Amino acid sequence: MAERFGSYQNEIYLQGYGGTKPAFSTDPTRLEASAAELLAPEPFWYVAGAAGSGATARANREAFDRWRIVPRMLTDATERDLSTSVLGTTMPAPVLLAPVGVQSIVHADAEPATARAAAGLGLPMVLSTASSTSIEDVAAASGSGPRWFQLYWPNDPDVCGSILCRAKRAGYSVLVVTLDTWTLAWRPCDLDAGYLPFLHGEGMAVPFSDPVFRSRLDTSPEEDTPSAVLRWISMVTGTDRAWDALPFLREHWDGPIVLKGIQHVDDARRAVAAGMDGIVVSNHGGRQVDGAIAALDALPEIATAVGDRIEVLFDSGVRTGADVLKALALGARAVLLGRPYVYGLAHGGEDGVRHVLRSVLADFDLTMGLSGHRTVAELGAATLRRAG
Repeated sequence: MAERFGSYQNEIYLQGYGGTKPAFSTDPTRLEASAAELLAPEPFWYVAGAAGSGATARANREAFDRWRIVPRMLTDATERDLSTSVLGTTMPAPVLLAPVGVQSIVHADAEPATARAAAGLGLPMVLSTASSTSIEDVAAASGSGPRWFQLYWPNDPDVCGSILCRAKRAGYSVLVVTLDTWTLAWRPCDLDAGYLPFLHGEGMAVPFSDPVFRSRLDTSPEEDTPSAVLRWISMVTGTDRAWDALPFLREHWDGPIVLKGIQHVDDARRAVAAGMDGIVVSNHGGRQVDGAIAALDALPEIATAVGDRIEVLFDSGVRTGADVLKALALGARAVLLGRPYVYGLAHGGEDGVRHVLRSVLADFDLTMGLSGHRTVAELGAATLRRAG
């Protein structure tokens, strides 16, 4: 029997009738404002902020509003099956938790809390290289839950190989390589506060627990944190690679490889030619290039060009269940949800992440049914119409 995600609605109504109402909103679009009241300004804006004027982040949301769902009636959509499989990972709905680093700045329980919430729902968590918790400890928190690993590519090949080996050993099945963040963009929210969490030792658990990285240091990170931080930052920033660097990843990872940050159809074609298994159409949530194309605007052309040869995933701007449906209808195989679950973490740790995920899944499930769809395979170009 397929999961009835929409039943979360009934739980909430019954709680409101005789029990406890949700601790915070069921509307992910309202969580940024309430998270701003919970968090200190520096960590809040590190999560919520964007590159430059924020034009790309705004464009991501505006792009979703340009598409409208066209509901169909009498389609026998009472029972729905949202399950899918992506790159060998079976999931109850086409939703993954996007890689978000330094989760300790929003809640002390950090990535393990996120991992437990994701695993409890059967959703894959993509662990960031910038995690506040080690690869192995997050895997332990995830238990039997599906998990993927995101790589910020160190320019030391031995360190990179060691990190990949650890991730594979710890049960991470898919490698997601972020291409668009080889150096940090101009981010005024962080610059105005002079705040970068890595300089305070946050988000350093992966390198600090890596034996090869530690062997590169004169003293341990525990004895001299600032020097270790600067050594790591110099390894993962400042180097933009070329397409001919990709074979290195194949030599050190025997599972599926996904390239994250694809926004041009020619880059998608090059990913296919390079033998990659998947891509994420993404602009890093607007955090890297100000004034860039909305990720959703790039999706249809890319999906049409390469979707029959490579798995096309999507992120940037996803907030609601309707957003998930629209991205799938425009050609994505699955979507990655980012900021909303981090705001959930800030509100309530593991329970907060679970509430946000269940809210998005319930919204997606109900929107699927009410628009006349029983499975994600039924979604396509006819599902949507351009507004205006």
